[in-house]
Amino acid sequence: MTQSIQREPAFLRRRQVQTRTGLSRSTIYQYIKDGVFPKPVPLGPRAVGWLESDVSEWIAARVKIARAGGRPST
Repeated sequence: MTQSIQREPAFLRRRQVQTRTGLSRSTIYQYIKDGVFPKPVPLGPRAVGWLESDVSEWIAARVKIARAGGRPST
């Protein structure tokens, strides 16, 4: 019997998202506008964060597309 360990949801701030994805700030926001990147979650009046799981899923999808020889839609 295998047990999966469930991690608590974690937020990434913009700089962490940039580091994880290799994208610039402007590219992240353009991709959000284009509907191809996860939207941030409001954390406070002037703070947002991205769910780590959403960013990880986006990265995994990009890798899958790249390995299949396709081009991601942007």
